[in-house]
Parts: sequence; structure tokens; C-alpha cells
Amino acid sequence: MAKSGQRFIKENRAPRVHIEYEVETFGSLQKVELPFVMGVMSDLSGKSHVEKKALPDRDFVEFDMDNFDQRMAAVAPRAAFNVDNTLSGDGKMSVDLTFKSIDDFSPGEVAKKVPALAKLLEQRQQLNDLMLYMDGKDGAQELLDRLLKDPDLMKSLAAAPPQSESGDAQGGSES
Repeated sequence: MAKSGQRFIKENRAPRVHIEYEVETFGSLQKVELPFVMGVMSDLSGKSHVEKKALPDRDFVEFDMDNFDQRMAAVAPRAAFNVDNTLSGDGKMSVDLTFKSIDDFSPGEVAKKVPALAKLLEQRQQLNDLMLYMDGKDGAQELLDRLLKDPDLMKSLAAAPPQSESGDAQGGSES
């Protein structure tokens, strides 16, 4: 059976970087291991609206798991591009995404930032809420099936005025 790619990498991966040097202290040689520190010089902000310093004026900034969201908010990386509009099928759709935290990269957060996808996400949430509301209610599924199969009934319900809490139609006469 063929090995998976992940397993192959795990078994054949080179060890972490170890940098050692010998130091003579009090007449004896000792090996001292230096920590591995890596500096990356790159503009990862994309089309950010945050003004950037000139390259010679830039300083190294330490990123770690405790300050990652704070650093992301300061850099405010941005991606702006056009994609094929597969939702409506007509032309291109402009997408403008600004990331302020690592959570902004999740599919749900990206969808919230694109208006057409945000609308679909809201509809999906409403359907989930409806399913939770209907769970355990006898006859609710049959009523919903009947509503979906009868377009005239659906039109009449859509045209009906909304009901108030007491069950009376809003805008009706008051006595």
C-alpha cells in the first residue's frame, strides 16, 4: 500500500536546525547551542491602506502566538481582486478583503466580507434556525412540505400582512 504524503514527510524530514559552536572557558572546550532565529523581510500586507515606512527605516517586528492578532491589525493586510461571478453567472465580482486577525481567514469571516456571500450565509443561518425551531414539533414538516408543493399557498402567505405577537394582523383597526 502506498504511503501518504504526510507520513513520508514525517519519516524523511530533516531534523530541526541546530547551530553549535565551541567555546573555551577556563581551559576546557564546551559546545554551546545557539537558538534558531529567522528574520523575514517581505511585504506581506498586499494592498493595505496603512502607510509603509521606507525600506531602510523599517525595523524587525517580532510575531508570536500572543501578539499575532495585534500585529495583524497594525499591518492590516488587504487583498483586492476580481473573480468570476458564479452566483449570478454574469461578469466579474469585485472582492476586497482586509484582515485584522487570524480569525479573519476563516471561510465564514471571508464570506461575511463579500456582500453576495454574506447574503447567502445569512440565509443559511436562517435555515439552520428554522430547523432548530422545528425540531421535535409534530406536523411542522408536513406543513412545510405542503407549503413548498403549493405555489398558490406560498404566494398568499407571502402577500399576507405580518402577524403581531397576539396573532392579529398589523395595521388593522383598533377598538
